[in-house]
Amino acid sequence: MQPKSPLSLFCLSSFLAFSSISFLLFANLTASDPQSQFLDIGCSLYNVTSRAAFFNNINATFAEIRSKLNSTARFATADRARASNPLYVLFQCRGYLSTSDCLACFTVAAVHIRNCSAANGARISYDGCFLRYESNNFYGETTALGNFGRCGNGTASKVVGFNQTADKLLRDLTVATPRINGYFGAARREGAGGAVVYGVAQCVETASETGCGDCLRVAYGNIQRCPPDGNGRGVDAGCFLRYSDKEFFSLNQTVDIERFLTGKSSKRKKAIIGGAVGGAAAILLFLVLLLLLRHSKKTKKKPQKGDILGATELRGPVNFRYKDLKIATKNFSQENKLGGGGFGDVYKLSCLTGERRGTLSWKQRFDIIIGMARGIAYLHDEFHSRIIHRDIKSSNILLDDDLQPKIADFGLARLLPEDKSHLSTRFAGTLGYTAPEYAIHGQLTEKVDTYSYGVVVLEIVSGEKSNEPMREPEKQYLLEWAWNLYEKDALMELVDENLDPKEYTTDEIKKVIEIALMCTQSSVASRPTMSEVVVLLLSKGQVVIEPTRPTFVDATTKVDGEVFTLDV
Repeated sequence: MQPKSPLSLFCLSSFLAFSSISFLLFANLTASDPQSQFLDIGCSLYNVTSRAAFFNNINATFAEIRSKLNSTARFATADRARASNPLYVLFQCRGYLSTSDCLACFTVAAVHIRNCSAANGARISYDGCFLRYESNNFYGETTALGNFGRCGNGTASKVVGFNQTADKLLRDLTVATPRINGYFGAARREGAGGAVVYGVAQCVETASETGCGDCLRVAYGNIQRCPPDGNGRGVDAGCFLRYSDKEFFSLNQTVDIERFLTGKSSKRKKAIIGGAVGGAAAILLFLVLLLLLRHSKKTKKKPQKGDILGATELRGPVNFRYKDLKIATKNFSQENKLGGGGFGDVYKLSCLTGERRGTLSWKQRFDIIIGMARGIAYLHDEFHSRIIHRDIKSSNILLDDDLQPKIADFGLARLLPEDKSHLSTRFAGTLGYTAPEYAIHGQLTEKVDTYSYGVVVLEIVSGEKSNEPMREPEKQYLLEWAWNLYEKDALMELVDENLDPKEYTTDEIKKVIEIALMCTQSSVASRPTMSEVVVLLLSKGQVVIEPTRPTFVDATTKVDGEVFTLDV
């Protein structure tokens, strides 16, 4: 299946030989230190339709960018939006560079990026600056495929306390910078054992505060494992994050980031209502806990943590008296029993007044899909330890009264140690949602949650359950059916017939389904991270990476002579 639109898919290449030559060529341009150390270049796989018009536009926009860089400007855009071959260009220097150094860095970048020839999109990164052009307007985009982290060689000179100091500084810069005018923060931190760390964070000025925050969180996730290396860099389409044990900017450029660290806490309402795709048992159990929490005389209110990436608010455990639970469930009566699982029975409250019913609109479903992705990304990348949920499924996604998703039931969650890429453990989860490498071989990574997320997205789009055979065609489970429709270029047959066709476009529905299929690919390495899923969902245009065929694990799958039975 061919991609539907020519979005820029970046091929990462080092150009090391060219870089070493160019540094010699442009050595005389550096007034002091333009920090033109090459980091990365990406070129679109698609070429422009008219090379002559394209190169005229490149020359004109680059000249305009140079003219805009003055004593105060470190950021500039230029475009030829109405030309026969439209072109949009963005350039940014780090906030601490001098005017001459900024211009020198731009000169190097403007020459290097021409190695992409007539590609209709390209971006190039240096320590001191960033240059990008595209055939369509990308100014609001902050994170995209091709984001990366790079750790320096060598351990910091003062190891004691360095890891903690560097991590704290990076986290603080990630939080503070989106709140700073101009989206630039530079800071110096001293830690235990005499460790000193320098760090900067920067977003393109055309980004939104939310987009800047999302981008820096992805960048942080890409370099958080760099310490105790003495330096590290996280680079994305619209942001840059760097730390070092060596000073790389003038100390008069530091920003007081402390005053930007205290933001308003998210004040989510606590009432939890019925979920969109099943999940009544888990939802009602959550209602029991929340109502008891409200009415318990001994419960004290605690300030809520900030809502990072729209994720679930993580709180410590709450203790309840046995007699309160006994009263709430009518002495654990059978009439109030909703079901049972591997960790006990589930009961509903006797005073439950009802549920919200009805078909969710496409916008509501899409918001749930986005919220789930952000929540899982938080568990994988933003929490102080990497958490693998292991049991992402529709019944474990709760909705509050604003229909915002909350990830529930962490009974099977596992922590992934920093020095481990995966865990080998006995399977514990729900077949139909669980990745094949985990169900069959017990190999556990965060990509297991990615797989499960993809299955739940297919459920939300189709209104079907993953672990029940389709009525038509017979004996096909949801994932297999979705893949067969993808191969036939008939994905719209998957869409829930209860959805109003006026609420969505064919392209956006197909894009979501294709992302879900990317999440369920057999190859673990081919599946996107959950942070990348957020980027794909929020980016404009279609997905240009074709997913590969999933492995279908269902009730007929045999391993060592054993037939798997779906957990329904």
